[in-house]
Amino acid sequence: MIAVKGYDGQKVAVLGLGRSGRATAHALRAGGAEVIVWDDGAPAREAAAADGFDIVDLTRTDAWDGVRLLVTSPGIAHLYPAPHPVIAAAWAAFVPVDNDIGLFFRSYADHTWDDFDTRPRVVAVTGSNGKSTTSALIHHVLEECGRPAQLAGNIGRGVLDLPPARDGEVVVLELSSYQTDLARALTPDIAVLTNMSPDHLDRHGGMGGYFAAKRRLFAEGGPDRAVIGVDENEGRYLANQMIEGPGDDRVIFTSAGQKLESAAWAVFARKGFLTEWRKGRQMASIDLREVKGLPGAHNHQNACNAYAVARSLGLGPKAIEAALHSYPGLPHRSQRIAEKDGVVYVNDSKATNVDSAAKALQAFKNIRWICGGLEKEGGLGGLLPYVGAVKKAYVIGRDAPHFALQLTGVEVEICTTMEAAVAHAHADAESGDVVLLAPATASFDQYDSYERRGEDFIQQVKRIIS
Repeated sequence: MIAVKGYDGQKVAVLGLGRSGRATAHALRAGGAEVIVWDDGAPAREAAAADGFDIVDLTRTDAWDGVRLLVTSPGIAHLYPAPHPVIAAAWAAFVPVDNDIGLFFRSYADHTWDDFDTRPRVVAVTGSNGKSTTSALIHHVLEECGRPAQLAGNIGRGVLDLPPARDGEVVVLELSSYQTDLARALTPDIAVLTNMSPDHLDRHGGMGGYFAAKRRLFAEGGPDRAVIGVDENEGRYLANQMIEGPGDDRVIFTSAGQKLESAAWAVFARKGFLTEWRKGRQMASIDLREVKGLPGAHNHQNACNAYAVARSLGLGPKAIEAALHSYPGLPHRSQRIAEKDGVVYVNDSKATNVDSAAKALQAFKNIRWICGGLEKEGGLGGLLPYVGAVKKAYVIGRDAPHFALQLTGVEVEICTTMEAAVAHAHADAESGDVVLLAPATASFDQYDSYERRGEDFIQQVKRIIS
């Protein structure tokens, strides 16, 4: 683990004892802090007590005597729709609030780096969609090219659970808006914004607050290099804020569809080809159409972002291209599960909002679409412009009848359960069809995570085609 610096002998409180909270408590203790912890759930408190931590009810006003810092987990609301009572209590006691990401950036470097030939680097990836795939793809490319790399944050392991840095290592962090919004230190070497679309608006008080949370990754520490997707106004605005003039190549502009030949440095994908353009010259071109782990224009955007980071780290185009072809795909994100009798089964359970589901629907033809779950703001109506390839929709979830009414012009069957949806889609499918799980919703009406939903899909597919 990475021992947290700066709190030796001081009392630090930890709120939330999930994966990141537990790792934070251990990392603080390793750094010499006196750690007190709290979680709203009794099982989590009992597990922490078994690890030797002091359980203190942080909702009590007398709990804050001598506390130097509160560290909270990303899933806990700290401002909108209302601050958690413990966070409000910290404010009232004038105790600073941080998260594990802030602690990581203040603690990662140490004196051992003086002996390294190559200084470790940190790449931080945020955005609305594609940040998991982009992060995993960067990590894959680095490893395939022989560079030591770690993957952490909102994917992989908790940031403070990472081992100490190695010579020349690159740490790739996927960061959600919850994490970037609160961290008191954000100093990556390379920062990436994949794209922007409405999501988590209740936690950020609207789209402006959501974008402001993402923007902090670029504004707080000033990365040496920024990779910014400019297919939305937010990305264009941010990129413009970062550059000093037309020839400034510290910002790499990326796009899935636009030619960006006037930019000082750009990586864009059009008609299945990735192009790197720098200072008026084409530097490289890669045919992405045969990269099986990255189907569709949305994955080509992910490839552009990952390619731009890899080039920033000194890797060559040919080595990056070879690594892209060996990328197996991310679980639950355009994950090809099986093929039988000409029918392909694809698990995109991580398509938890309209924008990500729209991208999945544009990546395939002849779709048998499994969708539905816990409705997010706007429902499924925003997907109607993208259902041209859908032969039939199979709606699951608690609100299945409500969702079915929104899919005007699409043949719909209300299935409610994953088992029924997969069985009926399989029975209807013909050679050349794709049975696609792209729910466009949260999972929490039937599952405790999108991963569980995707695993159920995989299990049902394997059962029915075996």
